[in-house]
Amino acid sequence: MSIHKQPLSAMPSVRQLRAFVAVYHTGSISAAAQALSLTQPAVTMLVRELEAKLGISLFDRSTRSIRRTDAAARAIGYAQRALAEMEGLSVSMSELAGVHAGRVRVVATAAVAQAMLPPAMRRFLDRHPGVSLEIEEVGPAEFVTAMEASHIDFGVGTLEAPVPALRAEVLIRETLVAAALPSATFPGGGAMTWKQLGGLPMVTVRSGYGIRGSIEAAAREAGVQLRIEHEVSLLSTAVALAVNGLGVVVVPPSIVAQEAKLVTQRLMRPTIERVIGAHFRRDRSLSPAAASFLEVLKQTVRNG
Repeated sequence: MSIHKQPLSAMPSVRQLRAFVAVYHTGSISAAAQALSLTQPAVTMLVRELEAKLGISLFDRSTRSIRRTDAAARAIGYAQRALAEMEGLSVSMSELAGVHAGRVRVVATAAVAQAMLPPAMRRFLDRHPGVSLEIEEVGPAEFVTAMEASHIDFGVGTLEAPVPALRAEVLIRETLVAAALPSATFPGGGAMTWKQLGGLPMVTVRSGYGIRGSIEAAAREAGVQLRIEHEVSLLSTAVALAVNGLGVVVVPPSIVAQEAKLVTQRLMRPTIERVIGAHFRRDRSLSPAAASFLEVLKQTVRNG
């Protein structure tokens, strides 16, 4: 990126360039003044100030007329391009500020992306069709690293431990439930203890992945040896196994809210709370488009 060494005080102003372009095209100080809604002395002063900064005359003046110099013919293209770029900058920023354009890039753990984001995405894009919305799905182990990427606006998911570089805004607090196909041993609709869960076949994520730490801590507190039949890397895969009758999965209820085949039972003794939040880097502010999507996401979560 080039850095201009010329001081800003030596650079033409927008008002000076506008006055020059108006005089150049109208051929008259009075006509230019009328077009710019300025007085003739004001236009004359702006043109003279520009000539002083450029160190060259742009017009030859007489009592009756004003004539463009060769310097003016050469300068007009630069002046018009500069004004066009300034106008383009203003229009572009207005579009971003009004959420008529821009790009929102969100990273989310896979289960959260599938369960929570689609309804919010649909509402947001219906309101702001000119904005590009990109969702990047990652596993729990890659969540924090993915949020550190420069192109990501914010992340949606659960942190297993605080991260100093990130700040969080809670989207939803949930108590873990057990979910499975309905059966005599798993009727759903009520509550069960972790000791009762210990007698049932489970599907879950591997140790070190996402929610597994909370499950292991609860089992230790309850003094239970869990009967784990299948281990996978993603919670969404564990849910899919439960949908196909391969065991009970322990999840926040929002993750299985759209799975019509599964029934849930609230887990007790102990009760484990899981927080799903929006996470942001402390050193970066949200763009208007990203802030708008976050607000839609919060409304969607609140309204179910």
